[in-house]
Amino acid sequence: MRVAKLIAPERFDLVEEPDPAIAPDEVLLHVAACGVCASELDIYRGLAGHADYPWYPGHEVSGTVERAGPEAGFSLGEPVAAWVTARGFADRIAVRAEYCFPAGGVPLDVALGEPLACALNAVELAAPSLGDDVVVIGAGFMGNLVQKLVGLRGPRHLVVADMRAEALERAASLGATHTVNVGERSLEEAVSDLTDGRGADVAFEVTGVQPGLDLLGRVVRMSGTAAIVGYHQGAARSIDLAMWNWMAFRVVNAHFRDVATILRGMQRGMRLLTSGRIAIDDLVTDRFPLDQIDKAFRTAVEKPPGFVKATVIP
Repeated sequence: MRVAKLIAPERFDLVEEPDPAIAPDEVLLHVAACGVCASELDIYRGLAGHADYPWYPGHEVSGTVERAGPEAGFSLGEPVAAWVTARGFADRIAVRAEYCFPAGGVPLDVALGEPLACALNAVELAAPSLGDDVVVIGAGFMGNLVQKLVGLRGPRHLVVADMRAEALERAASLGATHTVNVGERSLEEAVSDLTDGRGADVAFEVTGVQPGLDLLGRVVRMSGTAAIVGYHQGAARSIDLAMWNWMAFRVVNAHFRDVATILRGMQRGMRLLTSGRIAIDDLVTDRFPLDQIDKAFRTAVEKPPGFVKATVIP
């Protein structure tokens, strides 16, 4: 079988390895797809100080069960979404059965349960209520997922902000009640106008950059919820802590390392996906074979027109 190994910044090799052995509580998946996550791009580009090569990326996996241990509880050929920590860009991968969730009739190239779990856990932690005024800062793939999930909770206003006209058009098509191009208009003023000067009950920053954090602090009402969803790496970030303190924000760090939380998010996310309550087929825009994994990552970095999410299809 083949597995993708990043041997240096922006340099992948495909290496041949034996199929993994599986433990009694594991399954061997024939990988159908693995998403390229934005959290992997700094290491790919050599911009992460903690990077260590060689590195085997890939954690957003879907596939079919090719072998199952006696304690796994899955049938051969069963389609699943899986959470792994590495080596997802491969023909096959061994996964603990408890990290796999039935994909039902969802096409496996869009059965990406792990990123859906991240967005679901973020929305549940921030906990917008019926009738709330909600702002989503950043209209990329994760911002779109957050927007879709917030939409299920019945907000009054669902405002999406970005600098890209194309991304804002997509957000509007996904149900945003208002969109704001922050390169052309003040988001703070737009939210103030919509809420009679009060501000958003809940706002999600889904950019991973300093300007997104700056905007977050300007649009949340007194005692409202400021949710940090963006993946912040590289240079240190700053906030106006005196102002955030004065405004009595409820600050939510929407990143999760607890395995039980991740798995609960995947279970609930796959329930929504397999029941048709949410879909992500409109967000997976670019698909690449395994031998074009370099191109998949470059596309995710460059974000050409029309791009939302890249996946690798072994």
